[in-house]
Amino acid sequence: MDLLADYRRATMFFEMGDASGAVRLLEPIVEAEPGNSAVRQLLARAYFQTAQLNRAEEQLRELVDRDPSDHYAHHVLGRTLERMNRPTDALRHLRIAAAMYSTNTDYTTALRRVESRVSGGH
Repeated sequence: MDLLADYRRATMFFEMGDASGAVRLLEPIVEAEPGNSAVRQLLARAYFQTAQLNRAEEQLRELVDRDPSDHYAHHVLGRTLERMNRPTDALRHLRIAAAMYSTNTDYTTALRRVESRVSGGH
C-alpha cells in the first residue's frame, strides 16, 4: 500500500466533492499511521461531509486531545457537535477556536450562531 499516493488521491477526492471516496482511502491510512494528524483531520472532515458525525467527533476529539492548541480541530469539533444538536457541548470548542483565531470570520460566525441558540435566541 502506497500511503502517500492514497493520501493524495483522498485529498483529490475530497476536493472534488467525493467525501465518501476520501473516507475509503483515509480509513486504512489512519489505521496504519494513527499519529498522522493531517490524515486524521482530513478523515474527520470527510466524515463530517458524509454526515458520519459520531465518527467525525471521535477523530476530532483525538486531535484536540493530542494538541489542545489546534484551533481548527476545535472549530470543526464544535461544528460537528452543533450538527449533532449538542449546542452546549459545541459552544466550548467554538469559543476556544474563536479565542485562538479571533480574525477568522467562520469561527466568529459559528460562535455567534451557537451562542444565540444556547441563550434561546435572545
